[in-house]
Amino acid sequence: MLDVAAIRTEIEPPSGRLLAGAAWGGALFDGAWRAGAGEISVIEKATGATLGSVGLADPALTREVIDKAQAAQRAWAGVPAEARAALIRKAAGLLEANADEILEWIVRESGGLRPKAEFELHSAVAELHHAAAQLIQPHGHILASPDPSRTSLAQRLPLGVVGVITPWNFPLLLAMRSAAPALALGNAVVLKPDPQTPICGGVVLARIFEEAGLPAGVFGLVNGGADVGEALIEHPAVRMITFTGSTAVGRRVGELAGRHLKKVALELGGNNAFIVLDDADLAAAASAGAWGSFLHQGQICMATGRHIVHRKIAQAYTEALAQKAAHLPVGDPFRQQVALGPIINERQLANVHAIVSQSVEQGAQLAAGGTYEGLFYRPTVLAGVTADMPAFSREIFGPVAPVIIAEDDDHAVALANQTEYGLSGAIQTGRLDRGLSLARQIHAGMVHVNDQTVGDMPQIPMGGMGSSGNGNRFGSITAWEEFTEWQWLTFSSTPARYPF
Repeated sequence: MLDVAAIRTEIEPPSGRLLAGAAWGGALFDGAWRAGAGEISVIEKATGATLGSVGLADPALTREVIDKAQAAQRAWAGVPAEARAALIRKAAGLLEANADEILEWIVRESGGLRPKAEFELHSAVAELHHAAAQLIQPHGHILASPDPSRTSLAQRLPLGVVGVITPWNFPLLLAMRSAAPALALGNAVVLKPDPQTPICGGVVLARIFEEAGLPAGVFGLVNGGADVGEALIEHPAVRMITFTGSTAVGRRVGELAGRHLKKVALELGGNNAFIVLDDADLAAAASAGAWGSFLHQGQICMATGRHIVHRKIAQAYTEALAQKAAHLPVGDPFRQQVALGPIINERQLANVHAIVSQSVEQGAQLAAGGTYEGLFYRPTVLAGVTADMPAFSREIFGPVAPVIIAEDDDHAVALANQTEYGLSGAIQTGRLDRGLSLARQIHAGMVHVNDQTVGDMPQIPMGGMGSSGNGNRFGSITAWEEFTEWQWLTFSSTPARYPF
């Protein structure tokens, strides 16, 4: 474990060209950097050291940024599609050119490993390229017209201003997943990143688009808590809200957006089932299960939350999973070679440990882990978990792998679907037909046969069912549906005549 006290005096903020200088420190962004109503300190999660600060918004400042976005959006929508696509591609190149600096911020600000940060940055670049590629697709349809002299068509138009509210676990990627297609399709964007990760989830995007030459006002950045988020949702110029985060907060966002008749895309929590059948490759299943539960300390909406294992192999699988957990090093991902970094904050760590402790009190057995030091929680395997325990019913969002016994395939499906969530699922089996049959019965937006539950690509319809989302999808093949609206247009060279 890292000796924080021994190195605290040596800690320096990340350095590099993109974030060099103090223009963004303690500031908001509306096309130019401006002072906030206060400041939010940016903390290195592994050490508790302060790395910098960003500007804190309030509702009044938030409304000002939105007003500027609304004023800039119409001209941006009028920019030819080819020019918008070129700017989006330039932003992708800037991300790649500044990769080392950005990767360091992601590792230190979010507590993730460098390979996780590399995946996140690579995926954010891909989101930009896919967003640019949207603009070569048809922008509408020619419709049948009863009058041959009158043309009838349906065309896609930008919504206007899109509000984007994002979480801390994949801050750069989950912000770019909304911002890139929304901007490419002619909208303005106002982003509120999570206060835990305002640099890699907010400042980086503002600087990238600023350097790429995005017109002033088209992208805005506001930092703050619920009051700032609600001001963003309630402003009449904001025609759509995208929110990624917990189901509890997502319900509030959806309720408030619905009250104001706004389009809303919610990508929420999950309690994802990983089914291991009795004909599965045990070593491959244990490897996939460990990755699904322990990647980024389990702080992923698609993380494997429940290992549903056929009784015949449950003991062997649990032992293999526990052995992997026991050998995974935990520590500071910036200064050490580790497999797991810190939990994001003390509140989340307390929540994880409470779920583990309560489940053990109710009869679950600790096969591995269950302890922590500071924010570093050991990868944990719980055996003997039943459906009435918190480790089964709650989204843990920590490095915990509950193992539940299934008697047969039907029982496994029933257990998998015994949740309000429906984000992701996976099945391990030696027979593809068996796996596909079960996959069609899983109530989830994404299901993987002979893989684990965590997977995301820019070209997929990303999203969940039930309490994991409201049916909207992120991804390049659905971006036109999400970030534009239809207009029916007819025209003729001669005016129509009527009896009146």
